Amino acid sequence: MALTGTLKDFGIADILQLIGQQQKTGVLYLKSKDQDVQVFFRDGNIVRAESITRKKKDLIGNMLVRAELITEQQLENALETQKRTLKRLGDVLTSTGAISAQKLKQMMQLQVTETLYGLFSWKAGTYEFKQEDVQSDSESITPLRAESVLMEGFRMVDEWPHVRKKLPHEAMTFERIKELPASKSQPKEDDFDAAFDDAFSEEKKDENKGEFKSIGSAERRVYELIAPGRDVRKLVDLSCLGEFETCKALVNLLNLDYIRAHQVSGRAASAGGAGLIVRVGGMVARAVVTVMVLAALGFVGSRLRPDTWDLGDDSASSFADPAAQRLLARAQQARIEAALEVFRLEKGALPERLEALVEVGLLQREDLRYPWRDDYYYRRTSDRQFILLSPLR
Repeated sequence: MALTGTLKDFGIADILQLIGQQQKTGVLYLKSKDQDVQVFFRDGNIVRAESITRKKKDLIGNMLVRAELITEQQLENALETQKRTLKRLGDVLTSTGAISAQKLKQMMQLQVTETLYGLFSWKAGTYEFKQEDVQSDSESITPLRAESVLMEGFRMVDEWPHVRKKLPHEAMTFERIKELPASKSQPKEDDFDAAFDDAFSEEKKDENKGEFKSIGSAERRVYELIAPGRDVRKLVDLSCLGEFETCKALVNLLNLDYIRAHQVSGRAASAGGAGLIVRVGGMVARAVVTVMVLAALGFVGSRLRPDTWDLGDDSASSFADPAAQRLLARAQQARIEAALEVFRLEKGALPERLEALVEVGLLQREDLRYPWRDDYYYRRTSDRQFILLSPLR
């Protein structure tokens, strides 16, 4: 299977799900203006994700230092040893006892998942999937199912608006105002391990879904880390749970009055406001169209175009066929409806024109007519209601 094209034609979520469903082995090369990411698949599972243009702060060594799992001096010594021996940095750190193999694996898993979720923020770029042999290094990370990555993105879409209301600035700090209740379950030997396992488990609990009213391992982990001067960014670094899980835990603790937030003002607010929360919120807004449609329809062919795919067989039929066009139109209409819902959540009301979805980056211009030649018919009947019809041919 050869797969190449631009992200305007085929979304990140579509690509990941298609490769996962077909259980392909190979490397997905993704490039944008200033980013270059490679995602490695084995039998449809993601076994590695690397950012070739990763910023210095996102390198595994610097992540370990920011999380205070190793010191600056330990990192410098390890880098010097790495130059002499050509060993992997992780192997050097574990062999010297600077960090345990288990914690290193957890941090490498976090690095991979944060890289994957960052892909949903891409507005444009190119992709190419090449079938080639990929070795699975189970000692470094646990393979991830593509479907799990997509569903985690869907969960973030559902819950980030609540987080953004509570945590508008990453410069906010917190204080503990009452003790957490005793855990009902048997305490685990390492709270860090328990919180990490809960945060990145593929099996999400249904209880309290969508409600920020539960106290779990992640909340206990973040609660213990709260101290004067530690803002949202620092807590994200120290918790090792990722941006979303850390912020969600903070919101849970705030809602249940276990902690109090200290708001920021002036220059700090303007600097922090454009950081973590706003950036991730933008990511969610752009990702929601693809993820919601995939989750609702379980259908990945809504933007499958014969000029960008070569499946190696004769299974791809021409989309000039009216039946195929009607099938694609139903999926494309659902995509537009999902974009309209995102617009309403962000702006408080539906747009007057479908072109507004293009202007804010939720859809591309061709989405308003594909697979037809004419635009879809749209009319807003109220702030929350609308009529959307396929064009007559």
